[in-house]
Amino acid sequence: MTTTFAPRGSHEEIEEGSAFAPKFDRDGLIGAIVTDAGGGDVLMFAHMNAEALSATIETGVAHFFSRSRGTLWRKGETSGHEMRVVELRVDCDQDALWLKVDVAGTGAACHTGRKSCFYRAVSAKADGAARLEEVDAKRLFDPSAVYKA
Repeated sequence: MTTTFAPRGSHEEIEEGSAFAPKFDRDGLIGAIVTDAGGGDVLMFAHMNAEALSATIETGVAHFFSRSRGTLWRKGETSGHEMRVVELRVDCDQDALWLKVDVAGTGAACHTGRKSCFYRAVSAKADGAARLEEVDAKRLFDPSAVYKA
């Protein structure tokens, strides 16, 4: 089965209707925010193309499109930290997605071994320079042991 999406309709249809008509950008991508279904923590942000979105809907496992590799990837296919989708939402104008997921294995969503890809906070220093400070940066697995070349 291949998931099909509705054609883009009027503002009223997009914002108030029940037809799923995702708005992909000029590169054929749509942004996806991923949060932990249990605690609500933001885990990652990624992009999906129509194939990744279809695969996610059909399998219940998060799939994304890697812009750097130019290919579809199933989250957890290498690490084992698969993301089971609990709920998939779309924003009002259907140009952004929100996935609530349960992460298998260690619970780490980030390829750096951390629970979240958002493990650093941005702060301004007295000299005006913006700096990164680690928060929630504990590694849950060793990436070099998981992602072997």
